[in-house]
Amino acid sequence: MLYFANPCGADSVMTAMLTEQLGYIDTPRQGNVRPEGVTWCADNGAFSDRFNEADWWRFLVENAHAASTCAFAVAPDVVGDAWRTMIRSRPWFAKIRALGYPVALVAQDGLEHQPIPWHDFDVLFIGGSTEWKLGPEARVIVADAKSRGKRVHMGRVNSERRFRYAKAIGCDSVDGTFLTFGPNQNLPRVLAWSRLNQQPTLEDA
Repeated sequence: MLYFANPCGADSVMTAMLTEQLGYIDTPRQGNVRPEGVTWCADNGAFSDRFNEADWWRFLVENAHAASTCAFAVAPDVVGDAWRTMIRSRPWFAKIRALGYPVALVAQDGLEHQPIPWHDFDVLFIGGSTEWKLGPEARVIVADAKSRGKRVHMGRVNSERRFRYAKAIGCDSVDGTFLTFGPNQNLPRVLAWSRLNQQPTLEDA
């Protein structure tokens, strides 16, 4: 399971990204120069930044030449609100795909009560509140996504326990800020998580 991280300014982290041991997160306001050859994802910055639709779309257009190495581009979302997320996201799905990116829908609290347009996106991104994303509703949606051949990504994974949980429910990739704090010290730990040989169970996680 691939762990996507920020570049962190550490040579060791960048080397891990260039050798495909880590994925690279890019956002409209990150400000780093993404090296060629990394597997990356295009986040929209809505969770931690003030989302600006024009800046986000310009970012996707300017980086469309590298869409073939992008695991997914995240459609605009509203943190913690599936209904408002769907209203904001749906008009952008086809436009994102037209640029060549796989489209990610962010699953937020309450998605279990909404019709999910499975054919319109490629990756289910598990966001939402901590309680919801680790609860039974999200697990059911992940299982549904996997049964439909969709890839699943989980955000805010900053511990081995959370990593094991994401893997146990069927996620294909995760991201987190764990490496931002002490990247050289924490990189070996993240790489060790990624080399888990057994499929964890929910009891392990």
